[in-house]
Amino acid sequence: MASSDRAYELGFRSLDEEVSARELPVEGSVPTWLSGALIRNGPGSFEFGDERATHWFDGLAMLRRYAFSDGTVRYTNRFLRTEAYEDAESGATAGEFASGGGPLREALRWLRALGPPEPTDNANVHVARFGGHHVALTEAPRRIAFDAETLETRGEFRWNDDIPEHLATAHFAVDPHRDETVGYATAFGRQSTYHFYRIPDGSAERERFASVDAEGPGYVHDCAITENYAILVEPPLRIALLRALAPWQEGLLDMLEYDEDRRARFIVVDRDSGDLVADLRTAPFFVFHHINAYEDGDDVVVDLVAFENADIVEALGFDALSGDAFDAAPDGRLVRFRLSPETGEVSRSRQYDGGLELPTVPRAVRGRPYRYAYAQATDRRGANGLAKIDVESGTATEWWERGVYVEEPRMVQHPEAEGEDEGVVLAPALDTEAERSILLIFDAETLTELARAPLPHVVPFGFHGRYLPEA
Repeated sequence: MASSDRAYELGFRSLDEEVSARELPVEGSVPTWLSGALIRNGPGSFEFGDERATHWFDGLAMLRRYAFSDGTVRYTNRFLRTEAYEDAESGATAGEFASGGGPLREALRWLRALGPPEPTDNANVHVARFGGHHVALTEAPRRIAFDAETLETRGEFRWNDDIPEHLATAHFAVDPHRDETVGYATAFGRQSTYHFYRIPDGSAERERFASVDAEGPGYVHDCAITENYAILVEPPLRIALLRALAPWQEGLLDMLEYDEDRRARFIVVDRDSGDLVADLRTAPFFVFHHINAYEDGDDVVVDLVAFENADIVEALGFDALSGDAFDAAPDGRLVRFRLSPETGEVSRSRQYDGGLELPTVPRAVRGRPYRYAYAQATDRRGANGLAKIDVESGTATEWWERGVYVEEPRMVQHPEAEGEDEGVVLAPALDTEAERSILLIFDAETLTELARAPLPHVVPFGFHGRYLPEA
């Protein structure tokens, strides 16, 4: 039984077993109105032949599906059958984040040789739906389609457009109010550029609506939307393009450098006209994930998980995770930025004092004023908890259990919800005492645990997922 303070290491071990539509035992009661599937993405194996990945971000993509119907939960997990998956048997790791060639180096080879890049297709970060296609995503510009029920790999998904991209977003902003999804791409060159685009609901085609010059360029992981705007934060963690030419570089991680003298940059563009509405600077910080954004009169409010610097990136490498470093990794904070395009002012305030990451908000309030955010709570040794943050009062309801490491929560509203927080929170977790992964289901209003469903094995810590009502 795993009982040490480093029991979390179970979450970084490779998993070989795949199961299909296995009904899970349930302790408690799953609401019968919950009908659909939570599909998540993340690493399943860290082995490349006789070598092991050097960073959490580099594990081979494994999809996980939790299907809900009439109070039951069925679980499926399956590796994406990609070129990266096939190459792993021979020990190849080209194109990964920290292990191997890296998508950025391949992009620069393309710039020099005027030939197409061959970045990794190890799409292990997130999932999305474009028209009738369900797609696994990573930050390299390759996407893999899969069957939403069986999780079987269907092949590479390709756009039919001329939008250039050398790094891609794995975090698309789904806007249920305007029936479209917003994304962005980074293109490298003498003047690197961020390209913003939309995908209308029911479509699998991109429409570019804005392009903005990049500075750095920055390592951008996520974006935000409001009713009228798309927002991108360019942190001082910049991509040193020339360092990619050095023969000793291993992956994208080696080409990132944090410039503490560079200010963080907020880019705000109009989603209709494509005009640059604001290009504002503030004191340096690093961000992976946005929480929500909305308009307040002439101001734009952006809530995100901010870090003092980019140490968190290397802290998630396996060398750094030795010893007690996992518990000592930097905590992100919920910080609110108020942007005033007319005056050029940027103000910031902390909305909650606890450490958190992997945030989500109810679907109905995306890009609109809101009150509640749900996130992984990170500032207690020997566990990761769940937090429901009231962004108006700065208070939170928290759930903790010793030895349980909660992953990204996903709030699902009741189909007849009248209140913002009426529904459930789905939270995969690692139970280190039981040495298996579990799915936790909470009442979204109180964080009262409604049910837990043990899985047949330990699934490595994953990244992101989406709940699909009809999947």
